[in-house]
Amino acid sequence: MASTRHVIPFAELGRQDVGSVGGKNASLGEMTAHLAGAGVRVPPGFATTADAYGELLAGHGLRGRIEEQIVRLREGAALDEVGAAIRSMTLAEPLPPGLRAEIVAAYEQLGRDEGRADPEVAVRSSATAEDLPEASFAGQQETYLNVRGTARLLESVHRCYASLYTDRAIDYRERMGFDHLQVALSVGIQTMVRSDLAGAGVIFTLDPESGFPEVIVISAAFGLGETVVSGQVDPDEYTVFKPSLKDPELDPLIDVRVGAKRRKAVYAEHGLTRTVDTTPEERSQRVLTDTEVRLLADWALTVEGHYGCPMDLEWAKDGLTGDLWIVQARPETVQSRRAASTLRRCRLTAAPGTPLVDGTAVGEAIGSGPVVVLDTPVDLDRFPAGGVLVTGITDPDWEPIMKRASAIVTDHGGRTSHAAIVSRELGVPAVVGTGRATQALPDGQKVTVSCAEGGRGKVYDGLLAYEETETDLAGIPATRTHVMLNLADPSAAFRWWRLPADGVGLARLEFIVAHQVKVHPMALLHPERLDHADRCAVDQLTEGYLDRTRYFTDRLAYGIARIAASRWPAPVVVRTSDFKTNEYARLLGGRPFEPVEANPMIGWRGASRYYSDGYREGFALECRALHRVRDEMGLTNVIIMIPFCRTLEEADRVLEVMGEEGLRRGENGLKVYVMAEIPANVILAEEFAERFDGFSIGSNDLTQLTLGVDRDSEALARVFDETNPAVTRSIETLVPRAQSVGRTVGLCGQRPSDDPAFTEFLVKTGIDSISVAPDSFASVKQHVAAAELARYGEGRTAPSGTRWPQAEQPSPSRQ
Repeated sequence: MASTRHVIPFAELGRQDVGSVGGKNASLGEMTAHLAGAGVRVPPGFATTADAYGELLAGHGLRGRIEEQIVRLREGAALDEVGAAIRSMTLAEPLPPGLRAEIVAAYEQLGRDEGRADPEVAVRSSATAEDLPEASFAGQQETYLNVRGTARLLESVHRCYASLYTDRAIDYRERMGFDHLQVALSVGIQTMVRSDLAGAGVIFTLDPESGFPEVIVISAAFGLGETVVSGQVDPDEYTVFKPSLKDPELDPLIDVRVGAKRRKAVYAEHGLTRTVDTTPEERSQRVLTDTEVRLLADWALTVEGHYGCPMDLEWAKDGLTGDLWIVQARPETVQSRRAASTLRRCRLTAAPGTPLVDGTAVGEAIGSGPVVVLDTPVDLDRFPAGGVLVTGITDPDWEPIMKRASAIVTDHGGRTSHAAIVSRELGVPAVVGTGRATQALPDGQKVTVSCAEGGRGKVYDGLLAYEETETDLAGIPATRTHVMLNLADPSAAFRWWRLPADGVGLARLEFIVAHQVKVHPMALLHPERLDHADRCAVDQLTEGYLDRTRYFTDRLAYGIARIAASRWPAPVVVRTSDFKTNEYARLLGGRPFEPVEANPMIGWRGASRYYSDGYREGFALECRALHRVRDEMGLTNVIIMIPFCRTLEEADRVLEVMGEEGLRRGENGLKVYVMAEIPANVILAEEFAERFDGFSIGSNDLTQLTLGVDRDSEALARVFDETNPAVTRSIETLVPRAQSVGRTVGLCGQRPSDDPAFTEFLVKTGIDSISVAPDSFASVKQHVAAAELARYGEGRTAPSGTRWPQAEQPSPSRQ
């Protein structure tokens, strides 16, 4: 009979060995054995087996003594008392001699393979029920980094065994219904990657907040990866679009956010690690180059394809060799369990006022309660159920408290920090990386924590009213009239990917400029015209950019790309900037470039700016960003729309300027639309149709210019009415005239969301599309279906023609 194996090299393991070496080590073995040929690099190592742990439990009746402690816990004994007792008796039990000998022999062989004695290794726990799709034990057991020498290695292994009974691990298994003694522990020993001299981080093969499956999200910080996982730093974040990743000639990097990265973990003396401040240069620099991001994303896509499910990976870069490595891989366990046919949304129903603090939103929910500021975990009975936990960072010791909280707010951390990961699993809203919550939020203050307003989570004073709704996506009817979305905030675009929308009918460039670029484009082109204060502010905003115009095109392109990716390959109509002069002037550095107008609403806005000396250079930057999104990133579903185009001559001049910047109508499938918001657009519909591929009715401007009413005038609010016959007759005139020459007509505005009768009117005109806010989509879709049933009968769901083609998928190559 073969003797029990205490140690197995990664190269001999696979995912079928979870019962023997746990999910973490089985996955490392699976990648080592099956993905090395595809270029995926995994540091070499070996794992102890569950049988080896079983031998430890058999010694001196340890298993029975652990059982006695679990019985005590269920009879009311304190969790921390029971956990401490089990860990103490585990450490007091000597490691079996056979296990010790095999660990030493495997470690020495690893050193020979690496060409050096006593190599530094990482020692990681891997529970035998860990990383299954229905459970995540990640982070509940201990990890020891920079371990060198047999004595420290054996000690670290022993401590990993004891960590199977940390308070947090016991609590989790009790909550999830796992039998404690049916969970064994394997220990992975893996060559240490010198990421202390470079960087490390986490990869998700979907968006971790929304579950959007077409992106890979990579977080990165300098130094060892423990600062990212623990939430000690605000890391860089790189978003990669999978369809473009498959084409080697496209740039798949659709968003880059450079984090603060104020701390990093490095080696210390005697084989330990320590955390130090990063330099100012490191804080402003990216951790990864575009080439490195693409390589990691390629590996992540390969791993996901091999496993057949979304994955959560950890990576590290060796600062001595420059090599990248995958050091862990596990199935993603939060979004993969979410019901795909139900969309749950929260919405504040009260005016919130100015937030007390804000940070990165985790989840999409809202929670409220009294603030409980803590520096360290406390006994559960000292934390009130429903309190708002406010702390610097969290680690697994906080989990019993976190599950009692109504919301979580931290000073530090990003979307892959411990606080973010656990709050997603618990379904608790969290705002992480606020920088100052522990100072700004006094203990006991009643607050509302909102993660339902986009990528930034906000903490408001008071217990604000909010509502929760669930939409059954399977119950939304199909319609022949396309119902599309109005999207402005790129950070929130992925939240709506499950909605069965026909694309985006309006993405407003000015929102991205105001909230993500934050500076007037002409101020970047002509800083000599700025005063000292504005010039300093621009310098600070564009830190790290030698070419400040690149800052503008980067921020703008990333914002457009996120929205376009969220609906790929359905059409996404992006309207070029339509600020009024008074709004442009309020941007950083804007005042020297904007005239003071008596009536900006009908002044120098829209198309008239794009060819004029005062803004032609700024429009060129907009065009470069759009060209980058379509032609470099491959998001050819982007349709460009020109607002407030008064005359045919103006249309010709704008199209000429666009062509000079590489945006030529018809090239690479480019379609250009025009807003129909001026009576001239309706009167000269056929002539405008010769120059543009479609129309989008802007009902607000069309109403104010048809009726001669300032839409912002309170005194004339009673006169402003989109259902006035003069307005509706204009719409009834435009739709058939445009369609007769093969042009699409849509409407983007609030009225269909508020007025089912107006929706019915639009359907009767035969309009091609209606674009509405995401939270109105389901109700408008129902109204459209009802109107179509009345007009077309049961044949209402027939396609409305071929006027809305989807973009072609990027090909594997563009040879």
